[in-house]
Amino acid sequence: MRILVTGAAGFIGSHLCERLLQDPHHEVIGLDALVPSASPVSVREQNLAGLLGHPRFQFLKQDLLEIDWSAILPQVDAVYHLAGIPGVRSSWGTDFQTYVSHNILATQRLLEGCRRFPVSKFIYASTSSVYGEQAGAVREDAVTRPLSPYGVSKLTGEHLCKVYTHNDGLPVVILRFFTVYGPRQRTDMAFHRFIRQLLHQEPITIYGDGTQSRDFTFVRDCVHAIASVLDAPDVIGETINIGGKERATVLESLALLEELLEVQGNVQFIGKIYGEPKQTWADIRKAQRLLSYEPQTTLREGLALECANLRQLYNL
Repeated sequence: MRILVTGAAGFIGSHLCERLLQDPHHEVIGLDALVPSASPVSVREQNLAGLLGHPRFQFLKQDLLEIDWSAILPQVDAVYHLAGIPGVRSSWGTDFQTYVSHNILATQRLLEGCRRFPVSKFIYASTSSVYGEQAGAVREDAVTRPLSPYGVSKLTGEHLCKVYTHNDGLPVVILRFFTVYGPRQRTDMAFHRFIRQLLHQEPITIYGDGTQSRDFTFVRDCVHAIASVLDAPDVIGETINIGGKERATVLESLALLEELLEVQGNVQFIGKIYGEPKQTWADIRKAQRLLSYEPQTTLREGLALECANLRQLYNL
């Protein structure tokens, strides 16, 4: 099977390509424009390093907004659409134009391509940010109330997918990720920042009071769920939460990192949370039923692996 993965140089995308290539029957086309964003281009190039020499992997450095789909999609069986501009805090003001271009217009253009050159499955990577503030474990049928322009851009992508499903029968599956972490995590995300700050003995900068909680999903568990969609029956047209094994507050997570790194941090609270919910909590029963998904990695185990990865990245 030939599989197209957009955003292949990203945090989740690079892990997904590696996971898909474990099956000797798969060929993977990784597409990424390496658009400037929160994570430096050099880091994303490093994410690709282990893939570039693989005989069943082809990398295309091309922009979704400009690519000629007739040269690629006729040979593709399935599409994982992970490309996009991430991040809540950077999605305000004039910067939202970038989110419109790369999260909305690029998605619509890819859907148009798949309408012309049909695929067996189109898997769209969405986010828990589409839910906004919710009480308790949130199900996929909850009313969506995004709190940030980023969340709006990803929810718009979901609606576009549903439009093309309704009108053209595109075989879409929507996955909503909950705070994915682990090796190769983006440099702007909290755990990466905390680990870097602790390793360099810099102040630990926290938005809000640190009591906000998240459903943390280790990248290996997340990618296992994403890959399983390919062969799962009865998932076309579904929206599925992908959450983690445990939840924790920011302060609880920081205390765990301090213990793992054997460093005491100097915490500085730098402003209120803005455009983010107080808590996230995924109801993953649908993923358990449709994908046989059972997250395996504890927060301690996952953070230990991310700490080891960042020690190597920063030569510490």
